[in-house]
Parts: sequence; C-alpha cells; structure tokens
Amino acid sequence: STEGFRTEEFKVSGEELLARIKELVHEGNIRRIVIKNKDGGTFMEIPVTVGVVGVLLAPTLAAVGAIAALVSEATVVVEKDAGS
Repeated sequence: STEGFRTEEFKVSGEELLARIKELVHEGNIRRIVIKNKDGGTFMEIPVTVGVVGVLLAPTLAAVGAIAALVSEATVVVEKDAGS
C-alpha cells in the first residue's frame, strides 16, 4: 500500500487476547495494535515503537489483561510495516 503499512484483523477469545498481544509485540514489524470489542468499538490502541518491550510495556499488558477478563471475544487489528 502507499501508506507503507498493511493491516491484519483477527478474532480471539478473551483468554487468548493477552498471549496474542505479547506474541505480536515480539514479532517486531508491528506499528500499531488496536483491540476492539465484538461490536467494533475500540477498547485500546497500542502504538508499538521499536524498543518498546519489557518494562515499558508492562502497564499496557496489564490493561490488556484487564480487558481480556471482561470480554469473551475481541478483535485484534494489527498494522504492520509493508513488505514485512
């Protein structure tokens, strides 16, 4: 795409949400992760910049865990750099 990124979207159960977000962050070619509820409303947007792992990500992952506890199903939208 001309914007330099592409998006992928997939549904996960609440139980899978946190593990999936952690996996995505460690892939490294992700620009942004958006978590939506089953009605399409945005719960949370996570900008993933290079080097934002570990300690800086802990509060974000705690928030994702809290969302995961509240929902039975979520949609994860991932923006990836094009060509990766």
